[in-house]
Amino acid sequence: MLEISKKTNLLEQKSYKYQLQDVAEPNLWRDVYSYSEVPKVPFNHRRTPMNMPEKIWITDTTMRDGQQSVEPYTIDQIVQLYKFLSRLGGPNGIIRQTEFFIYSKKDREALEKCRELGLQFPEITTWIRASREDFKLVRDIGIKETGILVSCSDYHIFKKLKMTRKQAMDHYLATISDAFEAGVIPRCHLEDITRADFYGFVVPFVNAIHELSVKANMPVKIRACDTMGYGVPYTEVALPRSVAGIIYGLQHYSDVPSENLEWHGHNDFYKAVANASTAWLYGASAVNCSLLGIGERTGNIPLEAMVFEYASLRGTFDGMDPTVITEIAEYFSKEMGYKIPPMTPFVGENFNVTRAGIHADGLLKDQEIYNIFDTETILNRPATVMITKTSGLAGIAYWINQHYNLIGTPKEIDKRSNMVVTIKDWVDSEYDNGRQNAISTHELEQMVTELSGGEL
Repeated sequence: MLEISKKTNLLEQKSYKYQLQDVAEPNLWRDVYSYSEVPKVPFNHRRTPMNMPEKIWITDTTMRDGQQSVEPYTIDQIVQLYKFLSRLGGPNGIIRQTEFFIYSKKDREALEKCRELGLQFPEITTWIRASREDFKLVRDIGIKETGILVSCSDYHIFKKLKMTRKQAMDHYLATISDAFEAGVIPRCHLEDITRADFYGFVVPFVNAIHELSVKANMPVKIRACDTMGYGVPYTEVALPRSVAGIIYGLQHYSDVPSENLEWHGHNDFYKAVANASTAWLYGASAVNCSLLGIGERTGNIPLEAMVFEYASLRGTFDGMDPTVITEIAEYFSKEMGYKIPPMTPFVGENFNVTRAGIHADGLLKDQEIYNIFDTETILNRPATVMITKTSGLAGIAYWINQHYNLIGTPKEIDKRSNMVVTIKDWVDSEYDNGRQNAISTHELEQMVTELSGGEL
């Protein structure tokens, strides 16, 4: 049957309606996921069309997926993080939603304190398992939208739930129906989608959800969850690992509109950010992230990374305030005692710090040579250097000029000055005598004070 597609305005064959394949044995994709080997990337050379939505945004899971992998946050910490998210997302609400646990009294109290702030963004949502008992908690609180865990791979259906595909689908649909009846928008978390039978379970299940949505005259949201980080961003990759294929399939075979489609990824194979960007490019409006990427195992998609991905793809921050990222990093480090790996992009202590003398020489001449962008303006983090045995004269001169705000002033220190040469001689002697650690700020300040006669 031929129809004009509303998506492409082209005459297309009517999409085949996939039916549930209620298999007797689980499909564990052993050719791809042999547990004794590294997962393989299968290619089928089928290309899916890039389909960037008109609007894209970020959602947050810091207080849900993020919090379950560290010591529980205090109520005050949750409230402060929520304020940071609101400021970072800006007046246009690019950080649109954040999700909370509601199982404990403390969880519910934190949620209420955040709601009392009256901030428009991010909207507060919740997360529950697919049980009617859990749903009662959401209904009693009066939340407009909740995430519902609907595991979709046979690993979970057969091995964890001990169900058949049909039993799992019926179980999930009962809870989703309860949400519609209570006027709560369900956000269906398709857990482990990158190991699921996409056409044998995922598509017919999402189609069944869509039918409930139509009957209820309410929207439903679909979150594609790459729970184990198996997704890959390359073109022409076969399902179930193709991020583009998953997004395309959910839109083309299940009619999920971009604004109701969300990607949630993990970083087990270092692909969280690339996969999230791919999801945007191929049709999902939302990517789900956590601050600093904190989450299960290797973590979630770092929210701060997607702020910069957004700006890279759109050419604008659209009202987001990236300087808040630095405040967030400092808060996690100083107030919450969280140790951020120093090399972490945008938030690590050393992300724009150089130790190499040749790099420092470039910074001394023009920061743009060795700094990724104007980090001082965009992140309130000026480029700096760390003084070690490889810093050289240029590194020491740059440290002095940057530390004492001399760059571009008449007092700017030249790398050939007596002060710099004297400090370098001392640094060299330190390392010649077996020193291993970097020269501290306090040591350098003492020497500069002494050599400048207190003028610096």
